Amino acid sequence: MPKKLNYSYHPEVDLPQVLEILEAQQYPHPLGDLTSGNSFRTLVGCIISLRTKDEVTLPACHRLFAVADSPQAIVDLPLEELERLIYPAGFYKTKAVTIQEACRKVLDDFGGQVPHTIDELLTFKGVGRKTANLVVGLGHHLPAICVDIHVHRICNRLGVVSSTEPDGTEYALRENLPVAYWEKINWLMVLHGQQICRPIGSWCDVCSVAGLCQQVEVKKRKPPKA
Repeated sequence: MPKKLNYSYHPEVDLPQVLEILEAQQYPHPLGDLTSGNSFRTLVGCIISLRTKDEVTLPACHRLFAVADSPQAIVDLPLEELERLIYPAGFYKTKAVTIQEACRKVLDDFGGQVPHTIDELLTFKGVGRKTANLVVGLGHHLPAICVDIHVHRICNRLGVVSSTEPDGTEYALRENLPVAYWEKINWLMVLHGQQICRPIGSWCDVCSVAGLCQQVEVKKRKPPKA
């Protein structure tokens, strides 16, 4: 566990109920159809997605996996071809190198299988806790909580967590949220954060969970005039 994490969990806010409401809205996972149950695709897709919008990430993943859909196939690709396939993802040249290095490590150190533990995944260059948790949860369907900026922001806004950094939010959730909700919290809050609970100009007036939210430090949008 990281040192000097200051966080707290507030059970008076019913986070499971919030997640049930969001799930009923049938938010689709942005990478779900392409990567769910496939740890290799999840790892590569996460690397491509860093600082890149979903509408760029998904086509790039489809192009790449249509040509190379295994660690060995990606290692065998000329670097220039890999760059071309994932372009215009942000920092695509750096990501191409990172992807090949990750695939080579999977082959050399893990017998061709993407590892299923957070600690092992954190030994990969370019993989942080967010990606590691997503690979474990989405790729391997094992208990993991992926906390990105959306999960961190929304949990603090709800008032269920008080934390200044995503790692603190992750540990607060690990210690208190039932395991049944671990995998779904990321994709539900990512979509909710993109569409409704935005960083600035949050759409609280049309939010389905507004009645359960403490609206901590929320900057609301101005509702349209009637």
